[in-house]
Amino acid sequence: MVTLRIRHRTTYRYGKPVGLRPHRLMLRPRESRELHLLSMELTVEPHAVVTWAQDVAGNMVATATFQTRADSLIVNSIAELELDAIPWPIFDVAASAIFYPFRYSDDDWTDLGALAIPQHPDPTGRLREWAQAFVRSNPTDTLSLLKDINAGVLTWISYQSRDDEGTQSPMQTLECGRGSCRDLAVLFIEAVRTLGFGARIVSGYLHNPAQEIVGSEGAGTTHAWAEVYVPGAGWITFDPTNRSVGGVNLIPVAVGRDIRQVTPVAGSFVGMSDAFDGMSVEVSVSSTFRPSE
Repeated sequence: MVTLRIRHRTTYRYGKPVGLRPHRLMLRPRESRELHLLSMELTVEPHAVVTWAQDVAGNMVATATFQTRADSLIVNSIAELELDAIPWPIFDVAASAIFYPFRYSDDDWTDLGALAIPQHPDPTGRLREWAQAFVRSNPTDTLSLLKDINAGVLTWISYQSRDDEGTQSPMQTLECGRGSCRDLAVLFIEAVRTLGFGARIVSGYLHNPAQEIVGSEGAGTTHAWAEVYVPGAGWITFDPTNRSVGGVNLIPVAVGRDIRQVTPVAGSFVGMSDAFDGMSVEVSVSSTFRPSE
């Protein structure tokens, strides 16, 4: 077990005072069997009224509402948690889903809904053809197929850190042959959706104490990865940026159908179009180990 302290500071700067519209903040780690949240502190400058609610995916979302104009906005969060994920998890896949293709139950299919439907156009079928190439036989082992696609993303696409906002479409990533962690995660998700799997995007933090993991600066950073629903095993974590399976170095904050739904800080302002003067994001993840009970 490892105890983590995560500091996440987002700063927006404006050339002149602006009116700040309500901002949606997704910064609270998602608790699970592997993750126990010890404490969470959220501060906003200028002063804001902060309310909390769960969204449709079960994420904890804070909404900050402002009463004054300001020339800067600072959102600072500090979370302390215990992470108890194992490096090589074993997944208890239901007998009905051990081999692909398999059929989700009627209830699972209904509940997965749009999570099992591709969200990006693929007019020529190139993405489906790319994904289908990983299916080596019919039937084939389900977990092996998903692991092959997860590893195959980084074989076809070069990781490249990107500071600009937005996410490439899967077709753009395939065409240019490079992408950030969020681009690789979206490509993987859309690929498995074309094969009939239910999948969702995850945003959160990457814990990198040895500073050897791709997609991290220093001991930790923000990160994006994927989860695929497999009957019996449930939601299985896949990180195509690091060809990894399971959540040993990952701290999830939000899950969603589309990456636009899991942005850590989102909002707008009222003012002159040239008022925005830039933003910066600072993240640190520190850890202390202690034995599991």
